[in-house]
Amino acid sequence: MQQSTHWWNTLPDDYYRHTVPTHLDAKFPLKVHGSAAMDRVLRTGLAAMVSSALTPLLAFPEIRQRELDAVAFYGDLAALGDPSRVFLAPPDHPVVRQVSAPWTGYRPATPHHHGVFTSAYEPLNPAVRDSYLGHAANREVSFQHWTHPGGPRPTMIFIHGYFASPYWLNSLMFSLKWFYDQGLDIVLVTQPFHGARQPSPSPWSGFHFLAHGLCHANEAMLQSVFDVRTLMNHLYRTGVPAIGVSGLSLGGYITALLANADERLAFAIPNSPMVSPVDMLLEWTPSGALLRKMIPASGLGVADFRRLLAIHSPLTWQPVIDPHRLLVIGGAGDRFTAPRYVQLLHKHWTRSRMHWFPGNHVLHLQQRRYLRLMRDFIGQSLGDMVAQNPE
Repeated sequence: MQQSTHWWNTLPDDYYRHTVPTHLDAKFPLKVHGSAAMDRVLRTGLAAMVSSALTPLLAFPEIRQRELDAVAFYGDLAALGDPSRVFLAPPDHPVVRQVSAPWTGYRPATPHHHGVFTSAYEPLNPAVRDSYLGHAANREVSFQHWTHPGGPRPTMIFIHGYFASPYWLNSLMFSLKWFYDQGLDIVLVTQPFHGARQPSPSPWSGFHFLAHGLCHANEAMLQSVFDVRTLMNHLYRTGVPAIGVSGLSLGGYITALLANADERLAFAIPNSPMVSPVDMLLEWTPSGALLRKMIPASGLGVADFRRLLAIHSPLTWQPVIDPHRLLVIGGAGDRFTAPRYVQLLHKHWTRSRMHWFPGNHVLHLQQRRYLRLMRDFIGQSLGDMVAQNPE
């Protein structure tokens, strides 16, 4: 593949300013534009948090240059286009320990248990191996598994977003009990540097996901994929017949990456996913102003900076599951992961399905419609797998 054909080169530098309307903009103008205004306010708060986590990289030229020298490793690896060198095979037989829930932990009104396993993830970049693995808490992967009596069922793994790791929050926001009542087993998994996996001290869940520089952030993204695939191996060994994934925002991003990494998935449903973190942060305030100063000061262009993080963009890779088992969900009023980015993923995933709702990143108006769509889509995807792999 010629360098000029990589998405990070062909996407306009000012893509974050491009307007990509949805069919809902004219149909529900008050809902779409009102929720968009709400999102811009909320987005500024999150952008300030992200900017504070990245302060050393943004503010100190010596630190920035060391980081840029080290992170070039990932840009070179992404340009090779070989997913086998990026999405490494997880262990076949992870040792999972059942543990008691923390006294403050979420206890759903379903049969469930809490599990922990030690992540076998090894950073791709030898230069950051020791520093990355030095965060001992991050190596212990925790999850909550809702089960039905009578044995394993088809299972949906739900992956939370940045900062939004509490199981109760994800259960409530995405009506996971309703999916359980439809017959699915449910697994909620904690992403790297969130919840019980965050080092101490940590001002908020997910702070350390970004606070140690771009190399560590790249590795954290890839570790999340690796850890979910490790969990999948455990679930399959216990007799789970089929597994699919869904998640919001950062969780949607990891969901999309998993569709590029694991052909065993029955379905993948990224909801309001990140797609190109660089463009997203360029759009946000105040992170955009900081990046627009830092990128040229580093002697780089926007395309160069995208390349450094492209190793974990779903645009860099092709899905390895049938496109009819891919459903992308986005909010027409979302200004965290705006329609311009969600549409990029849908177009990249040729023949995938797309559903828009007239809300923003946190206020999912008409959510019942996409929950029912998800239910039907999951049922169809599971049926397709059975038809393709009859006993």
